[in-house]
Amino acid sequence: QVQLVESGGGLVQAGGSLRLSCAASGLIFSSYAMGWFRQAPGKEREFVGAISWGGGSTNYADSVKGRFTIARDNAKNTVYLQMNSLKPEDTALYYCAAGLNTFAIAHNRVNSWGQGTQVTVSS
Repeated sequence: QVQLVESGGGLVQAGGSLRLSCAASGLIFSSYAMGWFRQAPGKEREFVGAISWGGGSTNYADSVKGRFTIARDNAKNTVYLQMNSLKPEDTALYYCAAGLNTFAIAHNRVNSWGQGTQVTVSS
């Protein structure tokens, strides 16, 4: 049974930083691309970014490019989302996802989802 467990969310002031983590189990982690999505109240879930199975390729939504960075540690079965220069509009529930490749994830073709961790950015 695949489990993706996010952590690291919280309340931060605008301009601040947070690092989210997603610990994976029940899958061959190094064989999967991993991604992050977010859903703000009243809005649809949207793609944030993804990283290839080996970590050599990443892609990001335009709204976070240059501020967010995805990294992974295959030895720890963990993927990270470093979020800098946070804005109030980044407030959302952030989800971790596993997929076959970064293109699939970016197009919502996801094999497994986490439960989410809340990020709130105050102005």
